[in-house]
Amino acid sequence: MKFKLIIAAISTVLLVSTATLSFATGNHAGGHADSDAIGKPGKAVDAKRTITVDMLDSMRFNPQSITVKQGETIKFVVKNSGKVKHEMVLGTEKELKEHSEVMKKNPEMEHADENQISVQPGKSGEIIWQFTKVGKVNFACMQPGHYDAGMKGAVLVSKAKGYAPAHDPAHKH
Repeated sequence: MKFKLIIAAISTVLLVSTATLSFATGNHAGGHADSDAIGKPGKAVDAKRTITVDMLDSMRFNPQSITVKQGETIKFVVKNSGKVKHEMVLGTEKELKEHSEVMKKNPEMEHADENQISVQPGKSGEIIWQFTKVGKVNFACMQPGHYDAGMKGAVLVSKAKGYAPAHDPAHKH
């Protein structure tokens, strides 16, 4: 009986250690974004428009609302005018809410996916993104407390005449 308890305890410690280690590496990548819902990484050569998004310590983005056409590739220049680190992360509202909760528990995580950028005070970065579906794509700052304070916005994607997404043979419906 005692042996089974020891094995169970060791198993629990190993499981927790492995989970903690995966977060403690400090790099947070790995497909949080639902590409079907929000679009896909774009190529700089395809970006016909550049939109500057300013991140402020008042926990706001400027602008908070952006309008694009379906199929359009946008180069976002994401500028941090504040004195604390901010991020811009594109995602669905559900993904961003879940991500915000994870960040509260693991504030040291860095972001490395193509739909997001972390920017130190006084610096800027870029996201190049193609919006493939009509609808709303949300964005938010995932630094702990920033999302809850209202640091979020939306990209409104309107129907473009003649746009047909390229078929991806690897994508199953």
